[in-house]
Amino acid sequence: MKERRINKAIHSLLFLGIAFLGNAQEKTTVRASVDKNSILIGEHINLVLEADIPENDPIGFFAVDSITHFEFLQKGKIDTTNTNKGTILKQLFRITSFDSGQWVIPSYHMPQSEDLKTDSIIINVGYLPMDTTKDYNDIKEIIEVNAKKKMDWTWYYVGGGVLLVLLLIYLLTRKKKKKPAQATEAQKIIDPYTEAIQQLEILQKENLLAKDETKLHYSRLTDIFRVYVEKRKNIHSLQQTTDDLVYQLKNIHLDKEQYDQLAGALRLVDFVKFAKYIPTDADHANVFATIKKTIEQIERLNPVTTAKEE
Repeated sequence: MKERRINKAIHSLLFLGIAFLGNAQEKTTVRASVDKNSILIGEHINLVLEADIPENDPIGFFAVDSITHFEFLQKGKIDTTNTNKGTILKQLFRITSFDSGQWVIPSYHMPQSEDLKTDSIIINVGYLPMDTTKDYNDIKEIIEVNAKKKMDWTWYYVGGGVLLVLLLIYLLTRKKKKKPAQATEAQKIIDPYTEAIQQLEILQKENLLAKDETKLHYSRLTDIFRVYVEKRKNIHSLQQTTDDLVYQLKNIHLDKEQYDQLAGALRLVDFVKFAKYIPTDADHANVFATIKKTIEQIERLNPVTTAKEE
């Protein structure tokens, strides 16, 4: 009887141990690495940030805008790899420094938890050491150089004068083009804000989410926002990654809460498009509302002056 109880206890402990190890292995892990820890001034370093996310954990990634004492030469796109155990996200940053000294690449944490953070990395930046074994070079004598003959610019002046006369004759004798007729109200180009709001209403009416076209819905939504920002704020958003766009949007003076909501919404769209994240109904409503609210806030901060108001 005692042996039976002992065996049951051992089996229970083994089961709990295996379950504990299984859960421990399925936690999200993060890592930061560089290809070198010592560089000369202006030499580049490859910084790689990685996150191994199990299937049951929420998908997120680091937000890297700047690093003190370092400059970005290249920001790679987030590389997504799907495995049997979950998703691996990886991003490459090529950086350099023009400040000599010992600097630190700080620790970065995942948006879903501050406990999921990378180790900080020390980088030494210095000059090329002087070779004391070599002798100094002697001062060389002055080398005589034969002076070049002055060019005769006479014919250049004559040719330039002839071209100027011909240009004046052309300008005086050409026929003036008729002014184009004023555009009708239907032909006038609508302002970026009105265009963006109309496109959002059209997108809502199409109801792509009900047709199981989630990625198309999110792509259309972010395209509407990117086109508006490019036309309204002259930010070339269509050619930028989400991280680059979020960094540039700091300069348009949104309030902090709205800026954070926008950054989160744009990154969630990336996860839907590239990391196979399945958004909820709450995500759909939140992302759409955030995009629309941001457009309205930008317009309030920078109202368009019409011809009548002027």
